Amino acid sequence: MQWRSIVVGLVLLRLSVSCLLWLSFGLGQNVSWGFNFPLGLNLHKLDLLFGEEKGSTKRGNSWSRRTHGFKFEDTDSICPKVGEDSPQRSYPSFFDGSRDEYVRKYSSFPVSLKAKMKDMAREMFYFGYDNYMKYAFPEDELNPIDCAGRGPDVLNPSNININDVLGNYSLTLIDTLDTLLVLGNVTEFQRAVKLVIDTVSFDKDSTVQVFEANIRILGSLISAHILLTDPKHPFGKVGFEGYDNELLHLAHDLAVRLLPAFENTTTGIPYSRVNLKTGVPPDSINETCTAGAGSLLVEFGILSRLIGDSTFEWVARRAVRALWNLRSNETGLLGNVVNIQTGEWVGKQSGLGAGMDSFYEYLLKSYLLFGEIEDYRMFQAAYESIQNHLRRGRELCNEGEGDPPLYVNVNMFSGETMNTWIDSLQAFFPGLQVLNGDVENAICLHAFYYAIWRRFGALPERYNWQLQAPDVHFYPLRPELVESTYLLYQATKNPFYLHVGVDIIQSLESHAKVSFLVLLLFSCCLWMF
Repeated sequence: MQWRSIVVGLVLLRLSVSCLLWLSFGLGQNVSWGFNFPLGLNLHKLDLLFGEEKGSTKRGNSWSRRTHGFKFEDTDSICPKVGEDSPQRSYPSFFDGSRDEYVRKYSSFPVSLKAKMKDMAREMFYFGYDNYMKYAFPEDELNPIDCAGRGPDVLNPSNININDVLGNYSLTLIDTLDTLLVLGNVTEFQRAVKLVIDTVSFDKDSTVQVFEANIRILGSLISAHILLTDPKHPFGKVGFEGYDNELLHLAHDLAVRLLPAFENTTTGIPYSRVNLKTGVPPDSINETCTAGAGSLLVEFGILSRLIGDSTFEWVARRAVRALWNLRSNETGLLGNVVNIQTGEWVGKQSGLGAGMDSFYEYLLKSYLLFGEIEDYRMFQAAYESIQNHLRRGRELCNEGEGDPPLYVNVNMFSGETMNTWIDSLQAFFPGLQVLNGDVENAICLHAFYYAIWRRFGALPERYNWQLQAPDVHFYPLRPELVESTYLLYQATKNPFYLHVGVDIIQSLESHAKVSFLVLLLFSCCLWMF
């Protein structure tokens, strides 16, 4: 079936999403932006690589002084070149050095460097994977400081940072199955699949977040099953004698255990957490975030099609529709936290980051997978509302007066700015713009996040764009910027983005590696290099 081929493509995209994160951390020296960002990336110089000459129109719209946006309009030119004598240099000096130096560094990517980076990515993966298998399996993950396995924090059920994700089901092994195939290690892939079949059970007294179990476990099992059984053999004939769809059966079993989250809710929006053995905990709250409730359709939809049971796609799609119907009549925006019984918005902030991000992502990816025009119409309406109410800065990306565009957090009903920070999760949006065909805007927005990255060596969890300083000073190894980098490279084939990848992966090796572990899933880097 045609959708099956698309699924394989999304499987590969999922790999790049999860591992492209592992291109992360420091990206070099400070440079300087026109709005006092001591960053370092110039779209004038990017134009040298993309080879585009476009006219310039001056428009004033400085988001460092202005808190209300403009109405979205289609434009022919988004990221044109601005001359050196322009009174407003748009992304002044993203990179230091002359035009010749810039072109010489970023306009090519040697074959020898590609081979070197592939080897580096492979070594990083196996350093993590081998140590997990040696010191942590069958627990969920390896604690790199103690060099010991870690599962749910049973002594502290309120420790949701751990318990939302870890469910005592060998998370790391399941999550790396498809990565082993990307690395070309069919033998270890088959061994790992057999280990999962023989050792993993979801009949556990573990309370997990529905969203996390869906994207990490359900998605991984489905991906590995499809790669095992796809008649097109994208990684060669990787199936083995005796495989009887056990991974698919495990995925089905997990999804059934997640279904109670959708029961007994007035709106059809699911509870955020379930106990895998007993269902929804009796002390569950009636609040959930938009992203968590609205980002289930890809995995649930694929599962429904694989097993011929529409239940899973139906409940996921009902949740999306319920959220969509609660959007503001004035702005078309959604909030970030909703009461699943009353349908009232508890959190009225609308943005592209935490609590919102993957809702938009899944609308478009669901359309690409399943071809349901309803998903595309919702996405396009949401995208227009985002442009109308969240976007700040001048109208065109790289021309005119004022600051380059960025997307801020606003009140869902009024569109007024609620705060002056952005979070690192928002860096997924350039990648989504690529998938939507808006490549020029993606190039510009990616440059914004990359410039921040170059300044700090990572994306701060929250960055205050008014104070031009981090609000939250840690970086929890999020993949969003690297996913966008990967998708922009695939869309443009511009070697500039390979150099971005080199910077990130080298810095991750330098800063994130401890004596026994560097984070897993670097195989996605192989797809970039």
